[in-house]
Amino acid sequence: MGFRIAVDAMGSDAAPAPEVSGTIQAAREWPDLRFVLLGDDSRIRAEAEKAGGLPGNVEVVHTTQVITPDEEPTKAVRSKKDASLTVAARLVKEGQADALLSAGSTGALVVVGTLGIGRMKGIDRPALGTIMPTVKQPVFMLDVGATPDARPEWLVQFALMGDIYAREILGLSRPRVALLSNGTEAEKGNAVVKATYPLLQELPSIHFIGNIEARDVPFGGADVVVADGFPGNVLLKTYEGVAMALFQSLKEALTGSPLTAVGAALAKPGLKKMAKRFDYTEYGGALLLGLKAPVVKCHGSSNARAIYSGLRVMKLALEGRVIDRLAEAIAQLPAKNPKEEGDPPA
Repeated sequence: MGFRIAVDAMGSDAAPAPEVSGTIQAAREWPDLRFVLLGDDSRIRAEAEKAGGLPGNVEVVHTTQVITPDEEPTKAVRSKKDASLTVAARLVKEGQADALLSAGSTGALVVVGTLGIGRMKGIDRPALGTIMPTVKQPVFMLDVGATPDARPEWLVQFALMGDIYAREILGLSRPRVALLSNGTEAEKGNAVVKATYPLLQELPSIHFIGNIEARDVPFGGADVVVADGFPGNVLLKTYEGVAMALFQSLKEALTGSPLTAVGAALAKPGLKKMAKRFDYTEYGGALLLGLKAPVVKCHGSSNARAIYSGLRVMKLALEGRVIDRLAEAIAQLPAKNPKEEGDPPA
C-alpha cells in the first residue's frame, strides 16, 4: 500500500459528513492510498453508510474530543489530548501516517503542526499557501493566515517554499515570484516589505519579478505571491467575497426578465466554465508549508468536493516529494547570524 493520510473528520462546520464523503470518494479513486478518519466512530460510520460504506483502504480511529474554532488554539491543543486533530497529528509524528488534513481551526492546526509534527530545519514559521484562480493560470499565494507580523527573513523562506510548490505541483519551470505591496515600485510598502525586497532580489534560486499590487493578482501578474499572513488573509477573503458577490449579482441580472433569461440559457456553458474556475472547492485546501510532513487546511465551510480536492493536493505533495524538496532548497540558504538564531515561539 502507498501513503497513509490522517483526516480530522470533526473539523468542518458540517462535520463529519463532508470529511467522510470526500474521503470515501478519494479512497475509491486512489486505491493505492490509505486513509484514517479520526473522530466520533458512530457518527463517521453512519455517514459512511450513506455513501455506500467504507472502502477497504479507509479505517476509523475513535476520538472523544473536538477542538472548536472559538477556543484558544494553544490551550485547546495542550488540554485536549484525545481531540481528533491532536490524535491525527500524533499519528503523523509517530510515523503511523504520512500527512494530515483538517477543515478545523486554522490556529489550532498551526499549533498542532508546529508542536506536534514539528518545523523542518531552517524554517522559522510555517506558511499557509493556497491556489487562487485568475483570468489566466492559477496563482499560488502564501502566507494566507498562519503567520501574521512576519519578519523579512521569514518572507524569504515563504518565497522559497512557494517557488518549489509552483514547480512541483503546478508544473511551472520558472515561476514568477512577486511580493505583495501597495505599489510596484521597489520603494513602496511598509517596513517589512521594503526590507524583504532586496533579500528576494539577491536570492539566485528564484525568479523574483518585484512587487505586485492586489488588483493585479486576479489578472495573473505572477505565479507565486508572497505576503505576510495578515494582508495575505485579507486579500484571500476579499477575493472570495468579491467572486461570490459578482456571481450572485450576475445571476440576479440574468434572471430578472424573460429576455435576459433567454440570454442566460445561451450563455450557460460559458458561465458554468467560469464559475468552476473561481470555485474554491475545485482547488482544495491550503498547504501548511514548512513542517516535517504535508498538512492541508480546508475551509470550515467545505463540502465533500472541497475535501476530495484537498486530498488531491495532498496526494500530489506526497508523490512530488514536496517536503523533501523544500528541505533541500532551505538548506541552500546562507547560515543565519548567531545573533538572530533565537527561535521564535510557536
